[in-house]
Formats: sequence, structure tokens, C-alpha cells
Amino acid sequence: MTGTNTQASAADLYPTRGASEVATPRVDPVVWSAPGTSGPIRQSDLQSFERDGFLAIPELIGEDEIGVYQAELERLVTDPAIKADERSVVEPKSQDVRSVFEVHRISDVFAKLVRDERVVGRARQILGSDVYVHQSRINVKPGFGASGFYWHSDFETWHAEDGLPNMRTVSVSIALTRNYDTNGGLMIMPGSHKTFLGCAGATPKDNYKQSLQMQDAGTPSNEALTKFADRHGIRLFTGSAGSATWFDCNAMHGSGDNITPYPRSNVFIVFNSVENEAVEPFAAPVRRPEFIGARDFTPVK
Repeated sequence: MTGTNTQASAADLYPTRGASEVATPRVDPVVWSAPGTSGPIRQSDLQSFERDGFLAIPELIGEDEIGVYQAELERLVTDPAIKADERSVVEPKSQDVRSVFEVHRISDVFAKLVRDERVVGRARQILGSDVYVHQSRINVKPGFGASGFYWHSDFETWHAEDGLPNMRTVSVSIALTRNYDTNGGLMIMPGSHKTFLGCAGATPKDNYKQSLQMQDAGTPSNEALTKFADRHGIRLFTGSAGSATWFDCNAMHGSGDNITPYPRSNVFIVFNSVENEAVEPFAAPVRRPEFIGARDFTPVK
């Protein structure tokens, strides 16, 4: 399949980064495939994903496989060349590697994981088309002080700064270490994906350099977050290494600091429909680098 969007035809359905915060009802589907479409996700689970905006899988990667990915993560975060690469984000206090972007291009091990039918097959089923990788990264949260990620909708950033026109994008976070309820796990507000929260304030130039370490532009107000939490509640995800959480691009989510002794690491893959190719940013002066927001729309095969 090939994408058909152009900047001229891509209307801004989800305004953001203006003078004030604006809530817009979602106009896009959540599950794009036709009812009954075959795939690795059961129809009952697709219905749950439609309703809640996420799907937790207790074991996506088996115990016999997880060691391969853990060893590759350790190799990447301890490689001086990787640390010096612009695709790496370094923790300000410890100077340890916090994230490595475009990991499916850097690592053959993670490239193979992206192509695994257990992974890409679920993305195709949710998005109803062939898919490409909009973004991939490994996230490392060592114990004793690794900082979290504040509440946000990924789509708000991908729309504003990468130019994704529609909500036809899905993410999977695969745990490479055990996720406890205390070590900075992923939190999502169930049902929040049905409302787009356009944030106030213009996008600074080269905002990505700051936002990868501390989100500022595109951050909802405390008042809006309180209303969302009161309406939707908050779900915290735990699980063993190899478990996974699929979540919609517009789900309001975040994670806390990890002050426990127990590290929390994951691989994060964002799949976008080939029928939802990125155009020019809707609310930013320039595109973000391609290692953060891909411009290669080649389908995953």
C-alpha cells in the first residue's frame, strides 16, 4: 500500500499549540480494520482497545527469548560510540544513556523484533493497513533516581511537530525488565484517547532537544489533567520482562521517577499506517530529525 496524503489535502483536524488549550473530540477511528478481520488480536481484545485505548499482553516475548534482548540493550547503552551518537539521550545527572532512538536501524536484534509477526501483525490489525516505523527507541530507567516522563499525548507532538495528519498510529512498549508498581511504570488514563487536548503555547525552535529530556511544549495544564483523571481514572501497568502494552497514539500517559533499586527498561516501537504519511508539521517551524519522526514510509515486511 502507498500513502496518499499531501500537505494541501491534509486538513488540520486537531489544532494545538495556539493561544489557549482546546479539547477536540476525536473524529478518527481507533481500530481501523473491518470487524472480523483476522489477526493475532482477538475481537474481544480489539473491542477493549477501542474502548480503553490500550491492550496489555502478559507475555509477548517468551522467557527463552528475553535474554537476547536484554543483552542487546546492555550492549547498546554501554557502547561509547552509541552514547556519542545524536540518537542517544543522556540522563542529565548521571550522564548515563537514557534512550537510544532509531534502534531498529542501529540493531539487527531489534530490527528482527520489529518484523516479528507477533509485533507488526498486531499493528497491521489495529491500523487496518500496512505499516512503517515512525519511531523506535529503547528506554532505560536505572534505579535510584531515573526521571520519568510527564503526562502527554504522543499524537499531540507527532501531529504538531512531525506532521502526522490522522490518529492512525499505535505504540507498543515491551518490558525488558520487570515492571513493578513502584519503579516508574507506564500510566494511562483509560478512554482519554477519545478526546484530543490541544495544548497552549507556540513550539520553540529545536524543541525536540529539550523535550527528549524534559517535556515542556505540548504539556497539558494541571486543570485539564485533573479533569481527565477524574473522568477516566489512571491505570498503572506492571508485568514481567517480555510483557507488553499496546496503546493508542492519543492516549494520555506518563510515568514517574524510579527511586527504587530496580531498573525499568523497555523497547518502544511506534507503527504508523502507510496511508497516514507525515506531511509538514502542523504547529512547529521545522520538522524534527528523521531519527525521531521518520520520513521513510517503507512498509515493514
